[in-house]
Amino acid sequence: MTRASLEKQPHEVASMFDGVAANYDLTNDVISLGQARLWRKAVAAAVDARPAQKILDLAAGTATSSQPFVKAGAYVVPCDFSLGMLKVGKERHPWMPFTAGDGMRLPFKDETFDTVTISFGLRNIQDTDVALRELYRVTKPGGRVVICEFSQPTWTPFRTVYTEYLMRAIPPAARAVSSNPDAYVYLAESIRDWPDQPALAALLQKAGWSKVAWRNLTGGVVALHRATRA
Repeated sequence: MTRASLEKQPHEVASMFDGVAANYDLTNDVISLGQARLWRKAVAAAVDARPAQKILDLAAGTATSSQPFVKAGAYVVPCDFSLGMLKVGKERHPWMPFTAGDGMRLPFKDETFDTVTISFGLRNIQDTDVALRELYRVTKPGGRVVICEFSQPTWTPFRTVYTEYLMRAIPPAARAVSSNPDAYVYLAESIRDWPDQPALAALLQKAGWSKVAWRNLTGGVVALHRATRA
């Protein structure tokens, strides 16, 4: 098993991420040309974590994305379905409550979290509609969701260049730093196959979320969607 298919069978995707866990953060920095750190800062600002809040960081991987929330004083649960990612994360942050879980069947009670967030993981869950409903279920009334995900560049000439970069430049870059470069072919294909900004907003509304909004980062390469549970 070196890569998952776009059918996104959970065991395939989890196995693929197990294989890239050790160098995952480094690889992301390289193939995003350093933008990944800026995107994480944007997520932290959107979540706006506060002391004593309970935050679910789904698809947290090694919990790099969770650290700004921890520093703000929130109680953060990093959750992922890749045991390899969780193992590496636990070695780096042994005090954190890492939890194995599938985004379609979250192992938490209803209305548990003040904020739920997922960065670059929603497109890897087999059924997006089910995942968005599960995030809604575990969020307290008045709570929020913040989704950071690859999207579609808004400027047409740049979109063409970006698509070429995904398929031509990412695999060679991944070969230089990743233990499983074939996995990044899947990741590039999954980005190209993902809904654009308005389409994801519509899926959020369909799942019951209100006050749905988004803003583009890096010209729409990434979009930051936010919504509230009524």
